[in-house]
Amino acid sequence: MQKTNSPQEASFPIQAYRKPKDIRILRLENVSFAGSPRKHPYDPEKIILVADPYSANTFYYEFAKNDIAFVEELPSVVDLDGTTLTMIRMWVRKGSIAVRSTPFIAGDTRVSE
Repeated sequence: MQKTNSPQEASFPIQAYRKPKDIRILRLENVSFAGSPRKHPYDPEKIILVADPYSANTFYYEFAKNDIAFVEELPSVVDLDGTTLTMIRMWVRKGSIAVRSTPFIAGDTRVSE
């Protein structure tokens, strides 16, 4: 039986983003990003996209929903425990302001002798 991480995942109405008539224009005017969508913790007008959710060295993007031109569903990923995560490809308008965040563990940067 597969479990779903739906409480953390964004409820992302993919059907709201209609496929463009000309895919070449989509590629000219937008940039694609793939990952697992999440609800923004405090801003309903933004979405978080976790690039590689099961990696120990992952990062995430933060986009304004208004900057998203199109969303494609990708195959879901499943971990060894059977937890399923939704994966998407998001096409974001070129020139949009976004945030890329890479978590890390703070440590001493001095070289030891």
